Amino acid sequence: MVKVQVPASTANIGPGFDTLGLALKLYNIYFFEELQEGLIIDGCPQKFKNENNLVYKAFKITADKIGFKIKGLKITMETDIPVSRGLGSSAACVVGGVLGANALAGNILSKEELFNIAVEIEGHPDNIAPAMFGGLTASLMLESKPYYVKHEINKDLKLCALIPEFEVNTSEARKVLPCKVDYKEAVHNISRTAVLLKALQTGNEEMIKLSIDDLLHQPYRKLLIYEYDKVSEICKNNDSLAVFISGAGPTIMNIVKNSNFTKLIQNDIINLAYKWNAKMLETDFDGAVVTGGYNDKEVPYSKQKNTSRGI
Repeated sequence: MVKVQVPASTANIGPGFDTLGLALKLYNIYFFEELQEGLIIDGCPQKFKNENNLVYKAFKITADKIGFKIKGLKITMETDIPVSRGLGSSAACVVGGVLGANALAGNILSKEELFNIAVEIEGHPDNIAPAMFGGLTASLMLESKPYYVKHEINKDLKLCALIPEFEVNTSEARKVLPCKVDYKEAVHNISRTAVLLKALQTGNEEMIKLSIDDLLHQPYRKLLIYEYDKVSEICKNNDSLAVFISGAGPTIMNIVKNSNFTKLIQNDIINLAYKWNAKMLETDFDGAVVTGGYNDKEVPYSKQKNTSRGI
């Protein structure tokens, strides 16, 4: 049996549209077990207990690439990452399936090869990189190949996710974005992303506040999020260092230093029309953790040796 624990992630982080990602201490856990025949999937709604399950699809694609034949498979899921809330639930499923197949097959592929497969399935690397490797990441695509680097983030910074009861479809969030952007808007985001990375490293509160602003996606996507302006105002009035849409939304993320932030906003949030769950989170620095399989040791995937026996 193989166990894979994968963290949630928040992408974009203000001006870092489709580039920045941060792993969070909120997890999905997947167990993979060989069977004599058939497919059993437990721990998810009935409609996903079949071959269309994203974890299974990622497992199957990876197994096919390495020539790993399996008669039957049981996948058991323990999920704490909310679905369609902008917290990287699909990336977690993909990473879980990819790493599960590789571990069950005997750790055939390197980290980079698995990263490539996961991004190929997901379509973009901004959530995959932090989910797999942990911490704060910046990623890019060049000729269909993904690349990533890790940045430091100050450990005194905490995050508070305001997770609503409603969903926002990622494809709909893509559709509202403009086909072209103004030159000044592009410069606005580039300059702030560069400054934000250093501010997150040092914990410079003033520079975090100044550099979190975005013009490329949030002005459009906030229109899909009920009560966005009200929630944002409540957070800013209670000393949030940064308020931004997590991924495509609808979760609204805050960077804070006050661990009592949820208590400060509680009275105002509870009076809103929609239910918002305020959840304090910390940065996950390890990323996906694989237990069992080839080496039967619990090792964060960011710290495993980058060895490859080829595809």
